[in-house]
Amino acid sequence: MSDRSFPSRPRLSLVLSGGGSRGAYEAGILSYLFEHVYPKLGADFEFDVISGTSVGAIHAAYVAASSGMPTAERSRRLLATWTEMSFDSVLKLSWTDLVGIPLRGFGFGPTRLRHDSSGAPEVKGGLVDIAPLERLVRERIPWSRLRANLAARRPGVLCTAVTEVHSGVVRVFLDGLDADVTPWLHDPHVDAVVTEITDLHVRASAAIPFLFPAVRIGPCFYVDGGLRLNTPLSPAVRLRSDKILVVGLKRRSSKEEKIAYCKAEALTQPAFLLGKLLDILLLDPIDNELRQLEIVNAILAGGKAQFGDDFIERIAPTIASVRGVAYRPVDFLMVSPSADLGRVAADAYRSSRSSQKGQSLIASLIARTATLGVPEQEADLLSYIYFDSHYTKRLVELGREDAKALGDEILTLLHSEE
Repeated sequence: MSDRSFPSRPRLSLVLSGGGSRGAYEAGILSYLFEHVYPKLGADFEFDVISGTSVGAIHAAYVAASSGMPTAERSRRLLATWTEMSFDSVLKLSWTDLVGIPLRGFGFGPTRLRHDSSGAPEVKGGLVDIAPLERLVRERIPWSRLRANLAARRPGVLCTAVTEVHSGVVRVFLDGLDADVTPWLHDPHVDAVVTEITDLHVRASAAIPFLFPAVRIGPCFYVDGGLRLNTPLSPAVRLRSDKILVVGLKRRSSKEEKIAYCKAEALTQPAFLLGKLLDILLLDPIDNELRQLEIVNAILAGGKAQFGDDFIERIAPTIASVRGVAYRPVDFLMVSPSADLGRVAADAYRSSRSSQKGQSLIASLIARTATLGVPEQEADLLSYIYFDSHYTKRLVELGREDAKALGDEILTLLHSEE
């Protein structure tokens, strides 16, 4: 791939994180962008690279497929999915399922297996049936528009990451005229493949291991790419982006705040520990990735100051020989929750219990289990699986408010002269 395949202006990327039902916050951000940012950037504006993992992969596919639609319509369709959400619209759970989940968790009972039209297994394993979520992905994303948008470089590349079950290798699927696997040829841990992304690729990226069934693509089965690449910043950087807008799903806090926060009485509670484990595996890596990006930017700026404006060009061949692509300065902005989403989930759950409308008995039982032994003001585990409008509506509004607060900075990042 040559630089001529990209537009002459700075290359703009959108990076979307994974985090289960926390994705409602991401939807709020996107809805604000559609309504208030896109119109100010011109009728033809679209990101050049859109990269997503897990629920971020679902949103990335939606942004790419809906490109060219009226911005108000793009926002309305996305928000309707999240603000009308209930457990039954995402997971198919019955009393038989609830009884069988512990048995399947310990390897007893039949393995979930569903075949495609050819008779080959399409999904395998998992504790719960996610047929409603699969239907949402197929029906709410305008897949019929995706091929034409990619052919028109709206966007130039759509990326999504998955984890191959047997090998543990992360596979990045790339689709679009500007897709290029060269930057990954020297990477022993990540395999990049150019392919036509479909609902199967997106569903595989969102398949939380053990809980959701693995999805077959070709001869291999895949699960959530978020295990090792939850915030897919790397594809955006390696595809030579100049400016990146990152949407995170965890409130950023200082090291001192993290150390000071300790709930010793909850350390033996499974729901508490699992919630913290998910934070570490799925949400914390983005801070490290952004820190590395800041360090590289500082090295390049310092090198130019010390050795001249051609410093980056002189070191480029050496870096590219071991990395696959040279380093380049990257401007970025991260939008992340201004509130702790675990606390938002806890508050939403308490409010739902006192609401006259309430929830289904199964939904209430799941929420109750996810908060057992957890401090009253937090519910990290619940914040990932609370697919219910009592919670998701709050996240949508929080996302819109946070995007509005950073509206000027977002416009500054994305605005550029031809």
